[in-house]
Amino acid sequence: MSQIHQISQPNIMDVDWSKIPAPEDDGGTKHLKGMTVPPVALQATDGSKVTLALQKGRVVVFAYPRTGEPGQIALVDDWDMIPGARGCTPQTCSFRDLFKDLKEAGASSVFGLSTQSHDYQKAMTDRLHVPFPVLSDEKLELTKAMNLPTMEAAGLTLIKRLALIVDDGRIAHVFYPVFPPDQNAADVLAWLQANPR
Repeated sequence: MSQIHQISQPNIMDVDWSKIPAPEDDGGTKHLKGMTVPPVALQATDGSKVTLALQKGRVVVFAYPRTGEPGQIALVDDWDMIPGARGCTPQTCSFRDLFKDLKEAGASSVFGLSTQSHDYQKAMTDRLHVPFPVLSDEKLELTKAMNLPTMEAAGLTLIKRLALIVDDGRIAHVFYPVFPPDQNAADVLAWLQANPR
């Protein structure tokens, strides 16, 4: 296992994606399109409990391994070299910046999703002024129920980066693998605009 990196990462948003390895399609989401989302309730950063299976309308869910904090040490020393690991904050900020456009394009709700704790996610959404709830699957209940693709780092199980379009509890479209992460929201927006309900 990698040792904890002792160098801080001050520029979480400043990434040269040409130097970051892109994830490959390992088939980890091929079973998801058409699936009915299992009825698992997750803690959200707005204080509510959210069951994606019960959400009405067209819902956008983007999942990511783990957001970092400016000036804090990286999770493992080779984090940037793990395909698909780097870019959680840029991905989240891209959904933040396009939130209004996503709603106008037909998204009734937008949710972020990771296996990080509710407290960690709450601090992140406050710091980055995220206008939508982020869901904590810290106990891996939804991850296991949906058999979402995961990766291991520093003894933690993390969701691989992906995005889902969920129509009334059923998965209509899957974005996977996602690269570069900061383009994910624009790709989702383009799909919504091209595929109105």
